[in-house]
Amino acid sequence: MKHSSGLEPLERRIVQVLQADASLSHAELAERVGSSSASCWRRIRALEVAGVLSSTVRLVNPERVGRGVSVICNIRISSHARNIRISFEEFIRSRPEVMECYSMSGEWDYLLRVVAADVADYENFLMQTLLDHPSVGGASSHFALSTTKYTTVVPV
Repeated sequence: MKHSSGLEPLERRIVQVLQADASLSHAELAERVGSSSASCWRRIRALEVAGVLSSTVRLVNPERVGRGVSVICNIRISSHARNIRISFEEFIRSRPEVMECYSMSGEWDYLLRVVAADVADYENFLMQTLLDHPSVGGASSHFALSTTKYTTVVPV
């Protein structure tokens, strides 16, 4: 019987284990979830085709690569015209320091999470790049003092 998420119990266990450690071999994964290696391989491929599983990546510690400042930035765009939104979103996708971007309801149009080397590095990005883009009408920045919780694990 499938759970309300649409995943069978074995698929749920596979997804949970892979979110914790995607470097496991199929044999190690099979042992952890109580299945055969071949069955795990087939389920993983099916989950990829269904769009449940996507890229396999290694997470990087931003502090260890000189990007220890995390900034939440609210953006107000200059106009809500379709071409302005498209221009802004294409611009943001091209910026490596922007880790996340969400279109928002409410007072602000977008919310960004930006990583920077330090406050001066962020100021340079804000003043010389972000605010110079014609689609940006305003910004409000909030500096993270510490990280209480950060996860990439989605509850399944």
